Amino acid sequence: MVHEARANRPPAVEPQTPSRPAGQRSARLPRDERRAQLLMAAQEVFVANGYHGAAMDEIAETAHVSKPVLYQHFPSKRELYLALLESHLASLTDLMLGALNSTTDNDERVQAVMRAYFQFIANDDQAHRLVFESDLINDPDVSARLETFNRTFADAIARVIAEDTKLPHLEAQLLGRGLAGMAQVSARYWLETDGNLDLDVASDLIYRLAWRGISRFPKES
Repeated sequence: MVHEARANRPPAVEPQTPSRPAGQRSARLPRDERRAQLLMAAQEVFVANGYHGAAMDEIAETAHVSKPVLYQHFPSKRELYLALLESHLASLTDLMLGALNSTTDNDERVQAVMRAYFQFIANDDQAHRLVFESDLINDPDVSARLETFNRTFADAIARVIAEDTKLPHLEAQLLGRGLAGMAQVSARYWLETDGNLDLDVASDLIYRLAWRGISRFPKES
């Protein structure tokens, strides 16, 4: 009888860790962590849908927060986009200036800058697309921030060129813009190759092209 009772007893149910129901809001986070979370969610939505196609509802849902929480940190979609843009441009600026100042050898400087730009895209192509391929790129506030980045990057290159070649300021500025543009355009094209061209090979090709050009300028003895 005991055996029959055991045989008829329903199987024990293993305890399960409760899972978060779909749509449940995330726990309270410190302000900086919440802001970073919201920016990450916004990037995902902006890259997928474009600025005009993105909705604050979807950004809040992606971040697992309520719309009031999202609006507490970013009063509008525009402010959210600009904050995200500024964050990426600041990171890219630090990366470029760090590469430029990593050595006093100009050959190695050009190589380091080109590789750093390609590496930025390889590490986070979403950030690059959001910065340089946004459907808001002609907006005055967006274009002003992009121009600040381009000017800072090109000016840093121009200072090195002017010091090394003693070229006039405007000529050095033009070369600085040219080298900065070479890095940006070539790296953006490399991204479209979908990995069919190795990053090291690609960045080295552009470095050699740039160095063979800039190294031919006369130096003052």
